[in-house]
Amino acid sequence: MAEAIKRCERVYLEAYTSILMIEREKLEEFYGRSLIVADRDMVETESDAILERSNEVDVALLVVGDPFGATTHTDILLRARALGIPTEVIHNASIMNAIGACGLQLYNFGQAVSLVFFTDTWKPDSFYDRIAENAKLGMHTLVLLDIKVKEQSIENLARGRKIYEPPRYMSIPLAVSQLAEVEEIRKEGVLDPETTLAIAMSRVGGGPLQRIVAGTLSQLGAQDPSVYGQPLHSLVIVGKRLHPLEVDYASAFAVDEIWKRVARDVYKVPEE
Repeated sequence: MAEAIKRCERVYLEAYTSILMIEREKLEEFYGRSLIVADRDMVETESDAILERSNEVDVALLVVGDPFGATTHTDILLRARALGIPTEVIHNASIMNAIGACGLQLYNFGQAVSLVFFTDTWKPDSFYDRIAENAKLGMHTLVLLDIKVKEQSIENLARGRKIYEPPRYMSIPLAVSQLAEVEEIRKEGVLDPETTLAIAMSRVGGGPLQRIVAGTLSQLGAQDPSVYGQPLHSLVIVGKRLHPLEVDYASAFAVDEIWKRVARDVYKVPEE
């Protein structure tokens, strides 16, 4: 990959769908190339600038995670294809496979869902149905927590002012609070805070800032926010087809013995 990037005339660093966990300058030093930060506006509405002359010179778009992890990147590839621009994708690890670091087996995961920041007037709960579908099959659910980068207030958006709100990253305690709020409305027991096991993860990638915490939703919501470290945060809702090896592996990250007790008594996982 490094050689491919060094051949490019322009190198863009996408800074919208995720966040880079190291300084941009370190990447520039490693590749020996200046990086052009591609913010939300450029990626979503000004992608023609990225594709400009791409049929004549090599251009790279660096993505945090895997390029096919977001429809935004798929859209850029489709635009390039429509213009007859040849493309090459170099795949990378993403949260979709790195989540296995928590000890749950990847082939036991069902549909992934996204959880957005609730507002006073907007609290979408369609994610609940997807988690319920996974739960019916006993599958785990990866919950991707919302990030707000380069967002405009309604007032600034209406007035056409390019003034942006500070970045916001959803935390584990807020996510658990929102899940509990929806469960209180639905009352289907899919996300019962006391009997639903979950695993919180942050800065997944194996570095010193990675954090993994396992417990019931109630326990995770009660932890001091500092326990989870820096964003980005993700949450796994544990499915009932929980294997004893999964229980044992994740127990190393458990808040306390309640993890194993709920696995035994509620999830009916035999002790080995």
